[in-house]
Amino acid sequence: MEKTPEWISRTFIQRAIKNGEVLVNGTSKKPSYKVKSGDIITLNAPEAPEIPEILPEDIPLDIIYEDRDILVINKQPGIITHPIPSHTSGTIVNGVLYHCKDLQGIGGVLRPGIVHRLDKDTSGVMIIAKNDLAHQSLTKQFKDRLTEKLYICLVKGVPKRKEGDIEINIARNPVLRVKMTVTNSEYGKPALTHYKVVREFGDIAALVFAYPKTGRTHQIRVHMKYIGHPLMGDEVYGRTKEDEIFGIKRQMLHALSLSFYHPRTGEKVKFIAKIPQDFKEAIQKLDDFIRKNKNL
Repeated sequence: MEKTPEWISRTFIQRAIKNGEVLVNGTSKKPSYKVKSGDIITLNAPEAPEIPEILPEDIPLDIIYEDRDILVINKQPGIITHPIPSHTSGTIVNGVLYHCKDLQGIGGVLRPGIVHRLDKDTSGVMIIAKNDLAHQSLTKQFKDRLTEKLYICLVKGVPKRKEGDIEINIARNPVLRVKMTVTNSEYGKPALTHYKVVREFGDIAALVFAYPKTGRTHQIRVHMKYIGHPLMGDEVYGRTKEDEIFGIKRQMLHALSLSFYHPRTGEKVKFIAKIPQDFKEAIQKLDDFIRKNKNL
């Protein structure tokens, strides 16, 4: 059986079904249709897009750990994880290809070595697989939820419930495709985030530990907005002029730690990424503001 091309994603197929481009026995069906034995399914797919060449670039990487199987970095904010057709340089992948000379081909042309991703403006622990053994093992661990992830974030306001679970499906926003949204529709994917308030800044903001049990796109950002406390600085889900008071220019989200089983030894390992300077400065400015306005 031939491998499905990279550019044909689950989202692509879902959109094609919705647009009537997937036919069953010559006719379009509803997304809820159950495929039967003997059904002939056809897809009116466009021609495959031209995949650009991804070149190594001497991009500094903050390396936490490295061996022959894995590379663990502290991703800095403001850099895209992997190339996309419209943005093929200046990404983490370009830097990794320069650092690891034999990485190409693992995980696909556009995402060599990538087993999970962080949003452009999210910082923190990120792992890259350096060979097929590591890639297969880590991909399965993420899929089977054997990894343990801890993020820290600054949110607007203070949740009344200081600790709890946020469990609601997430799907692509049907109108604004760059956004995700909570939903109960059949297109939504199950998403679960455990959170805990660890520090309060009056009633202005809170420092929160977030433990995503699933790995949906924008999961923490969408879930915190859903409970009424979007991340500070998040231009997609709730950045306001108030964020500028504290010098916040990106979403305050940092992948603090990641635990998983080493793909070769089977040993459980844990890596921690230092908090970036802009995150520390935002906390300091919130502290200073509260001290000067004690009645808040």
